[in-house]
Amino acid sequence: MLELAAKSLLAYLLGSLVGALVLGAAKGVDIRTLGSGNAGGTNALRTQGASFALGVMLIDVGKGYLAARVIPGLPWPAADPEIGRAWLAVATSGAAIVGHVYPVWHEFRGGKGAATYLGALLGLAPLYLPLVLGVWLIVVAVSGFVGLATISSTFALPLSLALGPRFVPGLATSLPLLCFGWLSAAFILWTHRANIARMRAGAEHRAARLWLLKNRAAKL
Repeated sequence: MLELAAKSLLAYLLGSLVGALVLGAAKGVDIRTLGSGNAGGTNALRTQGASFALGVMLIDVGKGYLAARVIPGLPWPAADPEIGRAWLAVATSGAAIVGHVYPVWHEFRGGKGAATYLGALLGLAPLYLPLVLGVWLIVVAVSGFVGLATISSTFALPLSLALGPRFVPGLATSLPLLCFGWLSAAFILWTHRANIARMRAGAEHRAARLWLLKNRAAKL
């Protein structure tokens, strides 16, 4: 249990280094006071520009990858034979995502976890990354809503893991990855609850450049 607790705590502390707030501090800007008030890549792009947003994404995706791929293999604490390596990686990945949303270094006010989730998925199961990104692109192109695309893409992982064996004989499902998928999807749904409320009220901002069906929608 020492290994699980120590490495999960380390992953949480790493996750608490929120890219938008770290880079914003260097620039003298707190983007939580600008735009949508979210400390994530989308608000960083809208308020600070592409280069700033790229740096934010590199930090937030990178820490998710480190939490999933590097932290579980650290030599200290010593490996606990009672803890499966896959379960440990899932635990550290989840801790980093929670740290991003509730960062101890930034008054527990962070982003919504999507970029860190992508980094963790890259470390845990990179073969599923094209599926998640593909669903995101399709949903944002059809709807124009980044939040809806993010929610939909995170649910694509557990749904594919749960339904895949029914359609592909012999396909095995990783229980740790399935648990990570469902819990992450539910958590990111929760972090996007304000987006859902704005969509229902017709007040949610659309990504005009990504909304490929906007012209057809306007005609309708």
